[in-house]
Amino acid sequence: MAGQLKEVRNRIKSVQSTQQITKAMKMVSAAKLRRAQDAIIQMRPYAQKLQEMLSNIVSNSEGEAGMSLAAERPVEKVLFIVITSDRGLAGAFNANTIKLTKATIAEKYSDQYKKGNVTIWNIGKKGYEHFLKNNYKADATFKDIFLNLTFENVQAASKAAMTAFEERQFDVVEVVYSQFKNAATQKFEVERFLPIPKVEKKVGATKADFIYDPSKELLIAELMPKILNTQLYKAVLDSNASEHGARMTAMDKASENANEMLRSLKISYNRARQAAITTELTEIVSGAAALNG
Repeated sequence: MAGQLKEVRNRIKSVQSTQQITKAMKMVSAAKLRRAQDAIIQMRPYAQKLQEMLSNIVSNSEGEAGMSLAAERPVEKVLFIVITSDRGLAGAFNANTIKLTKATIAEKYSDQYKKGNVTIWNIGKKGYEHFLKNNYKADATFKDIFLNLTFENVQAASKAAMTAFEERQFDVVEVVYSQFKNAATQKFEVERFLPIPKVEKKVGATKADFIYDPSKELLIAELMPKILNTQLYKAVLDSNASEHGARMTAMDKASENANEMLRSLKISYNRARQAAITTELTEIVSGAAALNG
């Protein structure tokens, strides 16, 4: 009985220690989430308007010079930029991003994958470790961006993708990331990065007419790369905020589960202690009765 009590006490201490860790991690993620959330909320309207403007320009400039980043060609080689996190304990955040990547490859690019023409650039260590272990063409060049998350570091990845596309190393570039909604909700997305997606023309819709100053060619050459850099940076900020939100929610649930486990263990401990006391009292009474008899 004493051994059973000791075992339950040890389990209670273990759960309490784990609960302290999950509560601390929740507080850290909540602090990081606030900063990450502010960054993406300020960035998103700006990035969305730029993307809308770029798509309109591309849609109304088909076949013109200087539109190499919007050139559509037969898809032979595909690049995925998959944004996960460096650390785990974030619920299903990384698993859902990886699952969406695999589903997109199976659904849209299965022939290219069978030929070995699907490459994955990973931003975040978790995605890289998974794809490398599962025999995908995983590239680790940009996996450590979250160690120093700056626009310049993300811009390097964006420029590398644009250069590879222009040199025909890839015919399509897709970005897989988690769009931040709130701390408890993330929306996992696959967005076309290159070629620049065009706006669907609606029947009867008027053609957008832009006035360019300076020349159209100069503006396109200057603005197009900058807007694409901004789009990838937005996706990275979205994923960063989503990661902290997912981890905060996961750690909150873990703390609640630890509370329930502690309650159950304490009930078990009290029952075992009461049984031990009852046994000891019975032995004492029986011994006294035997002596008196």
